[in-house]
Amino acid sequence: MRKPVELRVSRADRTLTVSFDDGERFVLPAEYLRVESPSAEVQGHAPGQKVLVWGKAEVGILKVEPVGNYAVRIVFDDLHDSGIYSWDYLHQLGRERDARWSRYLAELEAAGKSRHPRRVVRASDTSV
Repeated sequence: MRKPVELRVSRADRTLTVSFDDGERFVLPAEYLRVESPSAEVQGHAPGQKVLVWGKAEVGILKVEPVGNYAVRIVFDDLHDSGIYSWDYLHQLGRERDARWSRYLAELEAAGKSRHPRRVVRASDTSV
C-alpha cells in the first residue's frame, strides 16, 4: 500500500495535492474529488448504482480529517463529508484522473446536466 508523505489543501485553487512515498504526486481538484466521492451517497450500495453528481464546479474543501492510518475524510463546503478516501483510492484517482474526468463530462452531457450550479433568479432580480 502506498502512503502519502504530504497532503496539502489549497483553498484558493480548490485542490488537494497528494504526494506519495513512491514519488508520485497528484493535484486533485475539489470538484473531481467530490463527484468521485467513495461515499454510498455517490457510489451507491452495489455496482452500477453510482449517482451522477452535477453542479459542483465551485465546490471547495473545508477540511481534511485523518481516519486511522489508512485514509482521510474530506469535508466539502457543500457539507458532503461521508466519503472515506483511502490512500489507495486517492492514488487511483490521481492515476485515472484524465479517463475518469472525460467519462464524467460525457455522462453530464448525455444527461443534459452541467458542472455549474443552477442559479435561482428571483423576481426582484430581473428588470421589466
